[in-house]
Amino acid sequence: MSPACLRTLFHRDLRALRREIEVTRDPDLWRVTADVPNSAGNLCLHICGNLNHFVGHVLGGQAYRRDRAKEFSAKGLPKEELLGEVDRAIIAVDVAMRQLTGTTLEAPYPIPTPVDAESTCHFLLHLYGHLNYHLGQVNYLRRTLVP
Repeated sequence: MSPACLRTLFHRDLRALRREIEVTRDPDLWRVTADVPNSAGNLCLHICGNLNHFVGHVLGGQAYRRDRAKEFSAKGLPKEELLGEVDRAIIAVDVAMRQLTGTTLEAPYPIPTPVDAESTCHFLLHLYGHLNYHLGQVNYLRRTLVP
């Protein structure tokens, strides 16, 4: 898989996350259900924090300090702030992916990862799956919280 292909996939689904946040009513961004214990707002922050750290910071060399606990504890942030986080993640992924080569993708990921990964490409595919898992939860919440 090429860096350009990965970049296209991440961009497509980060834009889908942006659309989900845009169309979710502000109060619903912070509501939870019995099926999904994290709000759409917290899931958005988590997705963005994860990608800003593992892609933008580690692979792209961008300045970013992750606060994973805040990704789940923040409440009531305005929609515009969440959209800004998505936009920053899109830029971070874009900058980092443009620096990658086929050789980089085949090499081990530069730091220990929370899952077993044979290569940087393998870990990026894990991150892509993680993005989509939580994107699906955000979509589910939007549809089930409609009055």
